[in-house]
Amino acid sequence: MNLRPSELLTDKQIQSGQKYILKDSLAGEAMVNLSGGAFITAMALHLGASNFQIGLLASLPILTNIFQLLSIWLVQRYNNRRAVAVIGSFLGRLPMLFAAFLPFMFSTAMGLKLLLVILFVHYFFGSIAGASWNAWVKDLIPEKNLGSFFSHRTRMVTLLSAILSLGVSFTIDYVKAHYADSLTLTYYAIFVLGGIVGLVGVYWLSRASEPMPLTVNENVFAQFKKPLKDKNFRHLLKFNAAWAFALNLATPFFTVFLMKTIGLSLSYVIGFTMIAQMANILTIKKLGRLSDRYSNKTIIHICAPIYVVCILAWTYAAMPESKIYSIAILAVISAVSGMATGGIGLALNNIGMKLAPRREAMAYMSSLNMVVAFFSAISPIIGGLLADFFSTYQLVWDFQLKGINGMHTLQLINIHSWSFLFIIGALMALASLKLLARVKEQGEVQKERVILYMRARLRKQLRLNSQSLRGGIARPVQKVQTLLRQAS
Repeated sequence: MNLRPSELLTDKQIQSGQKYILKDSLAGEAMVNLSGGAFITAMALHLGASNFQIGLLASLPILTNIFQLLSIWLVQRYNNRRAVAVIGSFLGRLPMLFAAFLPFMFSTAMGLKLLLVILFVHYFFGSIAGASWNAWVKDLIPEKNLGSFFSHRTRMVTLLSAILSLGVSFTIDYVKAHYADSLTLTYYAIFVLGGIVGLVGVYWLSRASEPMPLTVNENVFAQFKKPLKDKNFRHLLKFNAAWAFALNLATPFFTVFLMKTIGLSLSYVIGFTMIAQMANILTIKKLGRLSDRYSNKTIIHICAPIYVVCILAWTYAAMPESKIYSIAILAVISAVSGMATGGIGLALNNIGMKLAPRREAMAYMSSLNMVVAFFSAISPIIGGLLADFFSTYQLVWDFQLKGINGMHTLQLINIHSWSFLFIIGALMALASLKLLARVKEQGEVQKERVILYMRARLRKQLRLNSQSLRGGIARPVQKVQTLLRQAS
């Protein structure tokens, strides 16, 4: 297998490289759905994980990003980002196959601990591969097409995620209902399947071409200091760190909240995830075009406050006595948050790549990932400890109306357990947006102009739809009037 970079890439190599990158992204997303996300949280709950272990589990994929410094050293020594990404991905995904032996050789408690070890190895090598992948893809895709490429990639990945999530949730719930004794084995089997699909993605990744990187002879630590000395990029680091800490304080526990507090099955959890993903698919292409036309910072200014409101809305999800009303509230939250997170994720990735100079792209992106990783990793662990602390507290605010038929109570707020965590995380996320104002992005446009543009497009579309509807009604009416005149 030839993993050496090429001095000059043809248009055909660039296009085929982007296709293979997309295929690996799809395989990686399939791996995540079969061995991560809501699935791995549900699996950990089934194995008896504590809130602290849930927080640790959520922090692992982020904590290991700190080791991207090693990736910079490897690329500097061998000047081959493709080889580092491919070999790192292979070493990270191969250990997942060993999980097949855990349910047969160890107790449930020991199996959970060894699963955490396997996941640590998986995320460790994945972070090394991811750092070189970022620099590789930045050179492979023209900067003017970054928004379009990643929005298309996000739509494809999200669609696959929705399909796989639904299949996994139905499988787990069916086994739980009819073959409960085999549930642990089923969890492990799906996890191993994720590892197999991930290895297929490694093959596709190895087929993508790599342009020859610019040689950097500086010391690794000297490279790492450059983005920290860059005032504008340092502002981006501060915002990303604060935003990641605030969000990861609460979001890793959404699945736990749904399954433990509201009492929903994994199918419902995945169903809400699918609603968010479908909303993401329907809007991400437009957001990608807006980010290319205006700026990524503008997209964040629009989408981030919406997502903060969605986090706060989670506190009301468990208040209705009827589970049907809770499900309806959660469905609306999922749809709105899906649109918002799609724009935020796309914009954060693009703005980091835009502000990173081509020669030091890997050092810049790795420093961004590592700083964000540190705050994102400690956040869910702190969140788990806070969840345990607030588990015995409750804040209730209601109105009582006394009439001839008795006392009527209108409950406004009922904050307990996880709700405290959601409110703290949302308020911290809102406060972090002030740091974004200091970041300067080329081509930056005020969010008010984008909102006006979006309103104008919406009014135009509504006007066209209205004209089409009137035309569709007018034609049969005219035909009836003609027939009546002929009959008379």
